[in-house]
Amino acid sequence: MYKGQRVVVVLPAYNAHKTLKKTYDEIPFDLVDEVVLCDDASQDDTLEVARQIGIRHTIRHQTNKGYGGNQKTLYNHALAIGADIIIMLHPDYQYTPKLIPAMVNMLGEDLYDVVLGSRILGKGALQGGMPIYKYIANRLLTFIQNLLVNHKLSEYHTGYRAFTRRVLEAIPYNDNDDDFIFDNEMLSQIIYAGFRIGEVSCPTKYFPEASSINLRRSTKYGLGVLAVSIKHFLQRAGVARFKLYRNINARGQSGDAGG
Repeated sequence: MYKGQRVVVVLPAYNAHKTLKKTYDEIPFDLVDEVVLCDDASQDDTLEVARQIGIRHTIRHQTNKGYGGNQKTLYNHALAIGADIIIMLHPDYQYTPKLIPAMVNMLGEDLYDVVLGSRILGKGALQGGMPIYKYIANRLLTFIQNLLVNHKLSEYHTGYRAFTRRVLEAIPYNDNDDDFIFDNEMLSQIIYAGFRIGEVSCPTKYFPEASSINLRRSTKYGLGVLAVSIKHFLQRAGVARFKLYRNINARGQSGDAGG
């Protein structure tokens, strides 16, 4: 716990048996109370490895529900077991668990409501192996998103995220897409609700076992990101109303903000 606040790490897993133990072993259990893993119908031994290393909360989807669908299951379970601070960590070891204490501190001290592990802060993204086309697309999309959603982040596309319970209870993430665009829909909802977002610099790690999406899916993702940002802009301007922002108001509490 951190000052009486229950800390839960959630692991969205898919074919992660080669890297799961290495990730798990670096989790700081002097702070973390529970780990929850959801196996999204992996075709390897991810679930067996999870149980062998002692993860008590394991869930398996019988059919693949997608990256967003996996997160929905994880966040719902984390809230159900009383989490106050929830950290989403990929079990492919692309993001280091050694940043968890910093992220927990930022939330636990009520400095921020959300903390993102940014691969773009600093100069380590390309040195860590991020493909040049992904780096350029990341920077370009982030620039456009900052303009459209009226915010300032170094990166919207990191998979390393930490939330307070209040954030997850305030946004309708269960209504979001089940694919990779889920992350950007969730951030858009968080920004629209007015929650405070902090960032920490996160080393970049690209290697064969780390998960990644191909160029075709990256292109689809990029177009989806732009669509979400345009919706955010139109909703904020009062020109249109979207289901994505339904039941969210500017204070991050329940209220009818979209149709």
